[in-house]
Amino acid sequence: MSDISVVDLRRTPKKSSSVRHKTMRTMDGKYVRVVSLDANSKTFVDDLTAVFKINVRKAREENKKRLGSADGSARKPKPKRK
Repeated sequence: MSDISVVDLRRTPKKSSSVRHKTMRTMDGKYVRVVSLDANSKTFVDDLTAVFKINVRKAREENKKRLGSADGSARKPKPKRK
């Protein structure tokens, strides 16, 4: 006979975090999402890492839209062969 195993597939509970997401409106009426954290929290290092990852992901997306490359360098045209 085969063994039956039962696994709980629900997400694990999150650690308490000081990372906060706020949606704010700029002077010209556009909505922007702001990520902030508490400098005095017990999980500051983990929170700072999480916010850094979010900022890097946003910067890469913006570079990809503007320059066509996620690393921020514009693509150079290929030289023509003769």
